[in-house]
Amino acid sequence: MVLGEALVAVLAILGLTSTTARILSQAKTKPEWEMMEVYGLLFLVHIDGSFAFLGSIPDRRDLVKTKAKAEQADKQNQIFAKWFFCALSKRPLQEPIVSCELGKLYNKDAIVEYLLDKTIYGDGATICGHVKVLKDVKPLRLTPNPAPVDPSLDRPQAAYVCPLTLKEMNGALPFVYVSTCGCVFSATGLRALSSPAESSTPPSTNSTSATTSTSKSILSCPQCSTQYDRLTDVRTLNPNPEEEVVMREAMEARRAAKKAAMKSKKRKVAELQDEEEEKGVNAAGEPSEHKKQKTVVASVSAPKTNASVAAMAKKVAESLAEEEAKRKGKMTDAVASLYAPKNGAKKKETFMTMGTFTRYA
Repeated sequence: MVLGEALVAVLAILGLTSTTARILSQAKTKPEWEMMEVYGLLFLVHIDGSFAFLGSIPDRRDLVKTKAKAEQADKQNQIFAKWFFCALSKRPLQEPIVSCELGKLYNKDAIVEYLLDKTIYGDGATICGHVKVLKDVKPLRLTPNPAPVDPSLDRPQAAYVCPLTLKEMNGALPFVYVSTCGCVFSATGLRALSSPAESSTPPSTNSTSATTSTSKSILSCPQCSTQYDRLTDVRTLNPNPEEEVVMREAMEARRAAKKAAMKSKKRKVAELQDEEEEKGVNAAGEPSEHKKQKTVVASVSAPKTNASVAAMAKKVAESLAEEEAKRKGKMTDAVASLYAPKNGAKKKETFMTMGTFTRYA
């Protein structure tokens, strides 16, 4: 039979020799077409030995649509993009480089462009919406990598290193910067230098312990000797999402405290001004603005001048009056009539300004 040769050959290739006997026995007893299933494959077999391959039976994977797995981004590419490219413009980092309070790295020119035009970058509000003014970013003081460039590397070599440990700033190790001066170090290197030495003798009073703890938190930068608080002034560069949430909360708390302090300062200034108006004298011992407004008329009517200047002005006026008297004494009646009206009233105009408009007449 053709079935005994062709079908057996197909099943033998699939390794289904045990099923072959069952199909052949059914084909011999029933002179009709039989539909056989072999591991999801459907065959239509006739008693005369002919058969046809109908296809496969769909299983659960074909019938039930499952949720597609989310595509996972390449972590190495993400790290490379964070440490070698500007987070805003996506251009390679080049000095001057700045960082925000969330530890992201930017080119300074990109931040300036964003502050001038918020629509120049499509996702600018999402990336650095918390940057409102240029003071919200800190210029970084980076240490160039002294190692020679290796041309055999697949990716660019780190351009900067930690000045303490000479570890490359490529994302393999966490790096931090000091917000007071902008110096960048590896987290382990700065932690090793800034860890306070434990004292063997405990403090005697609570006030002494508070002072000691405060002095321990205030340290000097190992690169530029600028003082900073190791608890609040150390910011992580390119933090993980969990740490970024913590840094954002701290940023909002600092800004809220600064805003409250400004409001309190304005309120105190207003209160001092009110007290000055009531007393009539300001803090410097001078009359207040309200007092000055009352005496402004008197001061204008009787201005204070220097005694020597007043004496000199008096002499000049007297000399001018003498010269004018001499000039008028030498005038004839005809010339004098040109400077005086016919009715005898005194006129301000002179011969040069008579009949013309002048504001000095």
